[in-house]
This record gives sequence, C-alpha cells and structure tokens, in this order.
Amino acid sequence: MSSINVKPLSESTRDKLKEAITALETFLNHYALPQLVNENQGEEEQLYYKGLLSDLRHLLVFSEVTYEKLGIVLRRPQFDSDSAERTLYDVYHQCVNAYFYPKNESYSEDGRYAYTGQEAIRFRYVPSRPAREIVLYLSKIFEELREDLAYYENDYMTQRRMQGQK
Repeated sequence: MSSINVKPLSESTRDKLKEAITALETFLNHYALPQLVNENQGEEEQLYYKGLLSDLRHLLVFSEVTYEKLGIVLRRPQFDSDSAERTLYDVYHQCVNAYFYPKNESYSEDGRYAYTGQEAIRFRYVPSRPAREIVLYLSKIFEELREDLAYYENDYMTQRRMQGQK
C-alpha cells in the first residue's frame, strides 16, 4: 500500500477506534450482569450474557491497545509506514475479527442480510435493549473498519513474506 495513504488511514482508524472505545466503556460502566439478566430468565440466558459481556470486554481491550499503538505511530516525528501498516494489520486481525467472530458466539453476522438494508447481526437469544443497541452500534464502526482495512486481511502478510524471501 502506498505510504501516502497509510497515514490518513491510520488517523481515520484511530478515530473510529476511539468512537468504539467510548461506546464500549460507557456500556460496560453502566451495565453488569444483574442489570441485563431478568430474574425469570434461566441459567442458559445468564450464560449468554456472561459470554456477551466477556466478548465486549475483550473487544474493548483489543481496541484500546491498538488505539494506543496507532497514537504512538502518529506522534513520532518521522511517520514510520512499516509500523503503521503492522498496527493496521493488528487492528484488522484483533479488533475487527474480535467483533465479527466473538469467542462466545453471542451474536454472529449473517451475510445474507448485508445487502438487503437489514441488520446483518443475528443474536443467539433476544438480548435486552441496551445489549442489542451496543452490538448494533458497534457493527457500523467495525464494518467501516473492515472495509477500510480489507487490504490487511491477506495482502499485507503476503507482501511481507515476499519481501523476506528477496
């Protein structure tokens, strides 16, 4: 990727991560398991919310770490394209993948709905309204990041491997 494009991409990625971090922190600071689980819900629903909260906490940590890495890269006097590209690769493979492929599978993306104007996120159980809203809000941010960073899904590592073989 051209180094001319890497700095603006790093800046916009950092801005989007900041938006996601702010939303996640707000949600996780206001909601815990007792606020999300109704008394009449069974053990399976409680496990669902435990998994969802765990996935959101992991996503927050991954987002904060890569946000800080991008900040360091952007604050350097000489912009280091290689470091920025490595960090953008990390954003894709840690943050975007953590969102779209959560460990506890509380929700998943159904690609059949992506082009219909409907929400592509499908929940394993019908979540409480705040839980549903945060996941759907984040879907817009991480969908944009996925589109912006699609290059880093495969091409970045292929390019690095080829350079190492020279």
